[in-house]
Amino acid sequence: MKRGIYKIMAVVYLLAGCTLLHAEDFGKYFSERTLRIDYTFSGNAERQDIYVDKLSVIPGWYGKHDRLAEVPVEGNGQITVKSVRDGQTIYRNSFSTLFQEWLTYPEAKRTGRSFENVFLIPMPLDTVEVTVDLRNNRREIMASFTHTVVPSDILIRHIGEHNVTPYVTLQEAENKDKCINIAYIAEGYTDGEMGTFIDDAKIANEALFAHEPLKSMKGRFNVIAVKAVSEESGTSEPSKGIWKNTALGAHFDTFYSERYLTTLNIKDLHDRLAGTPYEHIIILVNTGHYGGGGILNSYNLSMTHHPAYKSVVVHEFGHSFGGLADEYAYETEQLDMYPKDIEPWEPNITTLKDFNGKWENIIPSDTPTPTPPSGNPETIKSRVGLFEGAGYSMHGVYRGVQDCRMRTNENPEFCIVCRNALTNLIDFYTK
Repeated sequence: MKRGIYKIMAVVYLLAGCTLLHAEDFGKYFSERTLRIDYTFSGNAERQDIYVDKLSVIPGWYGKHDRLAEVPVEGNGQITVKSVRDGQTIYRNSFSTLFQEWLTYPEAKRTGRSFENVFLIPMPLDTVEVTVDLRNNRREIMASFTHTVVPSDILIRHIGEHNVTPYVTLQEAENKDKCINIAYIAEGYTDGEMGTFIDDAKIANEALFAHEPLKSMKGRFNVIAVKAVSEESGTSEPSKGIWKNTALGAHFDTFYSERYLTTLNIKDLHDRLAGTPYEHIIILVNTGHYGGGGILNSYNLSMTHHPAYKSVVVHEFGHSFGGLADEYAYETEQLDMYPKDIEPWEPNITTLKDFNGKWENIIPSDTPTPTPPSGNPETIKSRVGLFEGAGYSMHGVYRGVQDCRMRTNENPEFCIVCRNALTNLIDFYTK
């Protein structure tokens, strides 16, 4: 499934020279509240600009309390918070955006567009400098913007204190002080269809936690289902002339790709979630038409009433949470998302330009490169090597196992390479 292109890697924890900040430092710099910063990213293929829109404070902080200045995946962009008082980098996170994906399409060479983006950081106690940078597919910073946030600013809105969208808890973490918070949210479900939404959320959650390593680490996740009501049932399908009035304005045909189902209304999404315990977002869309998308640390979006629902929602979670790349390739459509002279930062693909730290230690020494495919069903799922064809390219980009959940809907599990990457990521947030 074509997803928000830049979906992110993670092999080593990137310290970037930052002093390590642990849980005991959280209370020194932050309160247990969330600062939501709304940005507008705009521009074209030649120039990109970043602007602040609004700032809001929300009760509760549901992100990391430890390793505050580290990011476990590099991402196609990063947000960095520095204390003005002592100059310390006190928080970092990484992300991907639809804006950066759009820049790779021909339209970006002809015209400019703007996109909404929302980032959550813990509410600082004192004045901070916040820097947002965007990176291209050569892992170079192409745009950067720094602004100052003064916590006492009277124009920081208070939201999520009243009229919170109703939600139900699907799964409680064993330790809510050190867990990963996931929110399913309804899109295209009317008030009378909320029972169906809850059933669909339970199906998705069962599918997600049937996969290793999530199955073994289930107790580290807190999961809710948020009942965002839409005026109309279903979702928009522009290619068919169908436009629906829904809570989040999701639609197919993103960037004119029929199966690419996304929402551009990121502020509406976070407005609906304000006041709920959330960090990672899974949007469930009330449609039987095949499609979805996953964008690192932004959202995972999936249709719910298609036979491939379970497979797609898990696959897209691999993108939005795990920073895993697509492992399939196109015979005819060549998407040059991964330059062959640059190592992708995603943990499950490689161009062999800097393979160190990925899965090289679990490849048997006598394995050829490229590794030839096998017809043995067991070998297809378990043999580790360097199989050519991944990241949409038939040549020059390699995956670790012949088949995987990140390659086909038919494969019932994440491969060993993806499982290891997900395990490392969950440990980063919860250990």
